[in-house]
Amino acid sequence: MANCKTRIWALGALFALALPGCVAYQVGGDIQKGRMELLYGDPKVALSYFERAAELDPNYRLNYAIFPEGVWTYVGRANYATGNLPAARTALERARTREEDNLAKVYLGLVLTREGDRDRGYKEIEAGLKGVYDWYDYTQFYSVEGQYWDPGKNLRRSIQSTLAGMSSRGSDSADLLQNVAMLGREIELEIDRARDDRDRDRMRKFHGDEMRR
Repeated sequence: MANCKTRIWALGALFALALPGCVAYQVGGDIQKGRMELLYGDPKVALSYFERAAELDPNYRLNYAIFPEGVWTYVGRANYATGNLPAARTALERARTREEDNLAKVYLGLVLTREGDRDRGYKEIEAGLKGVYDWYDYTQFYSVEGQYWDPGKNLRRSIQSTLAGMSSRGSDSADLLQNVAMLGREIELEIDRARDDRDRDRMRKFHGDEMRR
């Protein structure tokens, strides 16, 4: 009887240790599936993945890239894409509490502008885009992975152009919102481009080391 209880306790302990890893794996998988739907498919499907991920781990932050983006930013972006502005605002304001999550600021600004609060909306968009720009600059100089992020500085030029357009008195809100949303998509795609370039570089170095042995 004692041995049986000991085995049950041991199995329970192993299960408790394995559970966090299983949850992290599921959350990461849901985020990636949601990202693909948000970028290429149905934002409503993306939202279902992001909401499940947020329920499992409300503090989740993208874990396979160094770009700082949290689960509530994804929830907010998916709601924005479906047109549910109140839900998008709630999620993005929650994400906004993390100062380093610059895409949360960008999309919160989009929501606020569409709701009619142009002054605050523009301030959020500007803060978010400047934050992304500065993050690319900092990463380029201070991270070993910096060489893979916006290497041609195309995104930084687009950010500068967008910010310049926002400062123009004659800027049209509808056009601006469309441009910022497209830029936000490109910033998201850069996560995958940087990861792919990094992985290819590592693979080339690995095969080069193997050839020299």
